[in-house]
Amino acid sequence: MTSGNAVPVSDEPGVRYELHGPVATVTLSRPDVLNAQTPAMWTELGNISRKLPGDVRVVIVRAEGRAFSAGLDLSVARGEGDSSLARLAQLSATECADRIAGFQTAFTWLRSPSIVTIAAVQGHAIGAGFQLALNCDMRVLADDAKFSMAEVTLGLVPDLGGTKRLTELVGPSRALEICVTGRRIPADEADRIGLATAVVPRADLDAAVSDLAAAILAGDPGAVAEIKALLLGAPQRSYAEQDRAEREAQTRRLSDLLGSGE
Repeated sequence: MTSGNAVPVSDEPGVRYELHGPVATVTLSRPDVLNAQTPAMWTELGNISRKLPGDVRVVIVRAEGRAFSAGLDLSVARGEGDSSLARLAQLSATECADRIAGFQTAFTWLRSPSIVTIAAVQGHAIGAGFQLALNCDMRVLADDAKFSMAEVTLGLVPDLGGTKRLTELVGPSRALEICVTGRRIPADEADRIGLATAVVPRADLDAAVSDLAAAILAGDPGAVAEIKALLLGAPQRSYAEQDRAEREAQTRRLSDLLGSGE
């Protein structure tokens, strides 16, 4: 997903981060366990959000191996560390919620209006893997991709920022069905119900994501950021409020492009 002159910035256990001009690539790199996620990986994902250079416009989230992510690493979750499920259950309600809020920041920064984020998904994207892809603005799927919101099978709920985006994409009834059954959603169905931006042959995934990133970079940076902010806020606004937001955004663009006229 990056060319030979990409600059490696970090390679923490399980996460690799590289810069190539205005494109940052974040790679889940635990292919031996299907990129199962740990709290340590979430910490590094959050760290990446804080050290992104200001000129980065596109962030690509990808994974090594045959799967995007098998979800939460259950060997860690069921262990004895501070982030194990047992340890979380022993905290007060406030402390537990605060700990989960910290986990969520590893995912939710991908919604920032200042960047456009693309998930490149092959194989299984389960639970936390599905939610990582959902927090991205676009999802390009290989034809072998499969989504699953499997938290219900552990008696848990999705809690990494995925439920609102899922509901916005497929509607509340379909989102409920997906979450309470935990079933696998193949790439063709994901495309049909609005979860995929595109579906391509597995061999073409990297090229398709690179082409999409190039198309985004061809747009005016200020306009792209304003457009993303307009669309992110649209579900919460009335038509009149959205009309006003469009006017205000266009006024800012005209001022930036042509001067204030004063």
